[in-house]
Amino acid sequence: MPTTSPVPDSKLPVAISFALVAVGLVIGLLGGFTEGSIAGGIIAACGVIPAMVGLWKGIQQESQGTLALSVVAVLVSLGVGGLLIILRIIDWIR
Repeated sequence: MPTTSPVPDSKLPVAISFALVAVGLVIGLLGGFTEGSIAGGIIAACGVIPAMVGLWKGIQQESQGTLALSVVAVLVSLGVGGLLIILRIIDWIR
């Protein structure tokens, strides 16, 4: 008997998360990466929201692939967002 999953395996939230990180990086690079960007950092950090949805879906489905990708997306979103914001604050202080 095939088992049906209550939540379909979807990597869409992870893709959206990485897209937000990419947009944040592009915004940061337009202003100069060493100068950082508050807006780019906030957009990149907002990638955590769809990544957490992916985490929830991975837990519901008991899918290790979706769960692992979502954890990576959370860490990358927070890391890139935080880095862009910190670089901007350091640029203001200089």
